[in-house]
Amino acid sequence: MSGARTLSASWQVLVVGGDSPDRDRLMRDLERHGHDVRGTTTGAEALAAYGEADVILLDFDLPDLDGLQVCRVIRAAGNTPIIAVTGRGSELDTVLGLQAGADDYVAKPYGFRELLARIEAVMRRFEPRSETARVIEHGPLRIDVNSRDVHFHHRRISLTRKEFDLLHMLAAHPGTVVSRRVIVRQIWGDSWSRRTVDTHVSSLRGKLGDSDWIVNVRGVGFMMAEA
Repeated sequence: MSGARTLSASWQVLVVGGDSPDRDRLMRDLERHGHDVRGTTTGAEALAAYGEADVILLDFDLPDLDGLQVCRVIRAAGNTPIIAVTGRGSELDTVLGLQAGADDYVAKPYGFRELLARIEAVMRRFEPRSETARVIEHGPLRIDVNSRDVHFHHRRISLTRKEFDLLHMLAAHPGTVVSRRVIVRQIWGDSWSRRTVDTHVSSLRGKLGDSDWIVNVRGVGFMMAEA
């Protein structure tokens, strides 16, 4: 996406939620307004499909994964706009949803015109992240995003481009599990194998000199340990 869209734009909308008449009706209404809509019923399907979406409507009540965690993983991987559309309507639920990375929060029941206006407002606000100077500091780890310099315990670490991209992805959201699928999609695209990811993780651990910093969450992916 190259910039903010106008109100007349057509968006690729991913609707994530349990298979229900409400979800099907929402998808039909969005399609009638000219949007290209795809629906998924599980968190796993959402993590496989979100890369093609301009905006995601995410129900936190999913049959397989915690919707908040799905939100965190998608947010860790990029800045695709996310609107929580869910039956969890308490103030605490709203706070948790926004802290997980949602750009807006709509509790059921809602009016379709209100939701459409919120989608348009989120898309107007959306701008690609600028390439301003940014440094990530996580305990003894320091990452200069612009210069791509990495220091660990004040010692400069020489990394390949892919190693840096992987470390940056994990360090930007410490304590959040990033799935293998997300890692592969964002860093390697279609050219990858399971061994590719494992090899790069192993190399990073070796260069940091501390295997505990990158945690393997079996069957899911990897995360940066809390400092």
